Amino acid sequence: MGANTYLTERERRILENAKVGIAGAGGLGSNCAMHLVRAGVKKLVIADFDVVSESNLNRQFFFRDQLGRKKVDALAENLRRIEPGLELDISDVRLAPDNIDWTFSGCSVIVEAFDSAEAKSMLLKAVLPLGKPVVAASGLAGWGRSAAIRQRRIGKNLILIGDTESDIHNGLAPVSPRVGIAAAMEANAVVALLIGEEI
Repeated sequence: MGANTYLTERERRILENAKVGIAGAGGLGSNCAMHLVRAGVKKLVIADFDVVSESNLNRQFFFRDQLGRKKVDALAENLRRIEPGLELDISDVRLAPDNIDWTFSGCSVIVEAFDSAEAKSMLLKAVLPLGKPVVAASGLAGWGRSAAIRQRRIGKNLILIGDTESDIHNGLAPVSPRVGIAAAMEANAVVALLIGEEI
């Protein structure tokens, strides 16, 4: 991809040296990773245990010829098409309280990119006590109402993206526009945290 000429040398160096953890490689995680790489982040730890399925193609950064492949492997391939020199640590693992800390050890910030409320809660309970910043999402199903998706800071180390209400379990579909908006906002929050912008 080459150097991002829109960044200062300081910003470029910070983004290239930071290690960002992404918990989940679905709609949020795959798109957030893509935005982070395009922004200049070169070190990512990505964890997910799932495979690419037909139902993922409406919103996730995968392609039809990747159906049936492990998401972490397919995503690594796609991200390296943007920036071949990435340092990727991919883990084909189901994250749990007993493996989250070592999976994301050394990460400057962690992105929560799970589908279920239970998994989201599990990650926050495991990571927030460690003092690491977490960028999470809640409420991004359906379409329209993009103005309702916003960023909130909760406490010292949690940034929450979403409307906190819309849920696929309430009959709303997860579709590319709103999932993509939330993923881009998560990536934007990570970049702002890394370079020290007030958010």
